[in-house]
Amino acid sequence: MDQPLYHYTLQLADTSLIMGHRMSEWTGHGPMLEQDIALTNMALDLIGQSRNFYQYATRFQEGMTEDQLAYLRDSRAFKNLLIAEIPNGDWAVTILKLFFFSAFHFHFYERLSHSADRQLAAIAEKSLKEVTYHLRWSGEWVIRLGDGTEESHRRLQSALEEVWPYTGEMFEPSADESLLTHNNTSVSLPSIRRPWLDTVLRVFEEATLPASAMESGWMQTGGKNGVHTEHLGHILAELQFLQRAYPGCEW
Repeated sequence: MDQPLYHYTLQLADTSLIMGHRMSEWTGHGPMLEQDIALTNMALDLIGQSRNFYQYATRFQEGMTEDQLAYLRDSRAFKNLLIAEIPNGDWAVTILKLFFFSAFHFHFYERLSHSADRQLAAIAEKSLKEVTYHLRWSGEWVIRLGDGTEESHRRLQSALEEVWPYTGEMFEPSADESLLTHNNTSVSLPSIRRPWLDTVLRVFEEATLPASAMESGWMQTGGKNGVHTEHLGHILAELQFLQRAYPGCEW
């Protein structure tokens, strides 16, 4: 088994799956029908991306299926970014979390589409088209909230304080990522931090949010190494219940 590539692919799959699951929690609860449907579609995009990565990961583990990877691993085996698992909170927290994540995904997939690994490049190229919409949609909402009413601006400012500490991990490479960067298989994460920040700052300027609000400070880390918040366990309890209660069941 190509261990670094296997773990790297799982890392990408896990992050998209958990973020997709979080976004799906808004289904039927959106503030208006149009936004409810938009979030549901984005959740489906993310889960579809995770499935593509899981399918690729099974090539490195004989006898393993994508369902087993998603439904039969414990929280310590998951390698997702922590920003994907934190609670949705109010509308401002959800929007800002999705915006930061989508801006990262946009620049990440743009680089990964040139990976030396043809399968990763193909998944990235397809995913980039979806993420481009995610970024535009969430960015427009950041502007709407930030440059809206006093209350919406206050809530977005509060969301920034809550979500910002989870953004640093996106640019910290795991051991597998660092190893795969040398042969142009993975993306050099530090190299996309500046483009990501430029994207964020352009939107924040229109949203009348000060750049000083994004002072680095202390950042949460650990997700890529299986160290998670308590929230992941609750997500997996819901996500994995049916498969664990009725092993091998199919629709």
